[in-house]
This record gives sequence, C-alpha cells and structure tokens, in this order.
Amino acid sequence: MRASAAGSRRAKRAGPASDGGFGACYNEPAMAILKVARLGHPVLRQAAAPVPEREIHSPETQRLIDDMIETMREYNGAGLAANQVHTLEQIAVIEVLRNERYPEAPEIPLTVIINPVVTPLTEETEDGWEGCLSVPDLRGIVPRCTAVRLQALDRDGQRIDLKALDFFARVIQHETDHLNGKVYLDRMRDLSTLTHLAEWSKYWLGAGEPED
Repeated sequence: MRASAAGSRRAKRAGPASDGGFGACYNEPAMAILKVARLGHPVLRQAAAPVPEREIHSPETQRLIDDMIETMREYNGAGLAANQVHTLEQIAVIEVLRNERYPEAPEIPLTVIINPVVTPLTEETEDGWEGCLSVPDLRGIVPRCTAVRLQALDRDGQRIDLKALDFFARVIQHETDHLNGKVYLDRMRDLSTLTHLAEWSKYWLGAGEPED
C-alpha cells in the first residue's frame, strides 16, 4: 500500500529521461528521474510499509523500480531507497559499476530488494566513510557490521537469500536503514568526522574511501 506521500509521486518527477540504453521493463514508457527527498523532509523519518506480493508485478510497482534505478544512476548513487523518492514502500535498489564516486569499491551488480530482512552474521564492525543522496555534499564515518544475511524478494517476486560482506554489506545496511526511517547520521559515533565533500577531498581523502 502506498503512503499519501507516494500518491503524488508522479507530480514530483522532473520529467521523462532517456533510458541510457537500459530498456524500461514491461513495455512501460521511458524511465524518469525522481525528486530525491533531503534531510528534514518527514518522509525520511517514516518507516516504509511492506509491499504485498500480489502487487510486485503491478505496472505501478515495476515503473517505480525502473524510475528508482534511473534516478540512482543519474546521481551516481550506490543505492536508493523508496523513502528517498517520497514513496513509503519497502523497496531499494543497489548497483556499483565503475562509479567515479567510489572508484576503488568492488562492483555490485544491479540488485532490487523488496521487503528486506537483514540479520547480522558477526559482531565485528568496521568504520567507513558514507554519504547519502538525501544528505548532499556531506561525508561521515559510520560503523557497520561486516557480514549480514539478506532475505528479500526481487522485482520478479523471487526469493533472495544471500550473505553479503564488507562494502556490499555496508550498502545493504545503509539502504535498509532508510526503509526504517533512519539515515547514516544516526549511526555515527563521532560527529567530529562529519565534513563537507570539498573538505573531505582536501583533508580526509586517503583516510578511507567514501561508501555511500
């Protein structure tokens, strides 16, 4: 079920955009770039609702997924949660392929997760730089569990059950936090590392790679 914020989703779009060679699914029109909510918008602090399995194949849900993928790629994000595009549904997309924002990060193929459940597989955590499309031009050091189990559905309604490590685990935790109304700032132990991107590049680069 879509929240009221999602009801106006089409009105919030910036307009159709080229699919960049990635054809839209289900013969839908070309994908669109969605407006990304910024920190302070109430939608980022609300928990998303599970998507009923019968609705996964609906044209509306499939179009939302396509638009989220296009939006993530447009802004060079490693992932995007539905809350960030004003839709309170448990959907997130993840992809890292030759991304200039994190050139040394391992590649992650396009992954669509619906109704995710994330379970830590270790008590070990690792500090790493994170940023967020909803908190633009900032970076901060965030501790994350280094290994998690991800259980979810994909865009075809098929079960996902995998073990994710290190960077992939970090991205999964970042995106599922969004679906629970949290942002990476809530996870920071020390706000003294919070820095604007220009200063991060000047003073912090080399202390770790940004991991959005």
